[in-house]
Amino acid sequence: MRRADRLFLIINALRGRRTALQARQLAETLGVSLRTIYRDVADLQLSGVPIEGEAGVGYVLRKGSDIPPLMFTADELESLVVGTRFVRAFAGAKLAEGAQTALMKIEAVLPPELRERSARTRIYAPIWRDEHKLAFAARIDRLHAAIEARQVLQLAYRDEVGSISTREVEPLCLAFWGGKWTLGTWCRLRLDFRNFRPDRIDELAETGEVFDEGDGRNLDAYLLAMRGYYAGME
Repeated sequence: MRRADRLFLIINALRGRRTALQARQLAETLGVSLRTIYRDVADLQLSGVPIEGEAGVGYVLRKGSDIPPLMFTADELESLVVGTRFVRAFAGAKLAEGAQTALMKIEAVLPPELRERSARTRIYAPIWRDEHKLAFAARIDRLHAAIEARQVLQLAYRDEVGSISTREVEPLCLAFWGGKWTLGTWCRLRLDFRNFRPDRIDELAETGEVFDEGDGRNLDAYLLAMRGYYAGME
């Protein structure tokens, strides 16, 4: 996490609180040491942020320095909490961290009754990641990065009967189907759109080539083709 993001989260965590927030709780939430929290709070105080308190006691924002809360309904907030939990459970580590950070920023400026409601949400997506699941999460992050960078990928892909083929693809999107992920691509071997399951990719390599999403082979064209495909199955 960037230091600027961490400082922003510290300020937001203190907003709207009537009681002091312990440095240890901040450290655990942000995944840093107590020393880092003490240093960050001291720097914020020196820069003029009206934080009161000290190490061992806790911190609060000076009365009157708060900002109006975000206007979410209870149902809207529950949707955000549940969505965050699903991202943390099933997405890559990068997206999971981003979802958690976003939720922290939102909850930090909520009125107490809505903050309590978010904590009581009873829809869960348990996070259980063994070595295999951690490796798969890292693969999702890698594929996501390739999509963002428009990086051509070379795959050694195993189909449903176990046959392996080598494909060079232009990755366009990732989709989660409630149990499996698919990578939507333009396949240079088939000269058409193809979906690949990340769990069936035996080998994955970035070629170093950046592709342009030309007409007829970009994301919009892929989504149109998929809509036509699934409509034909009805």
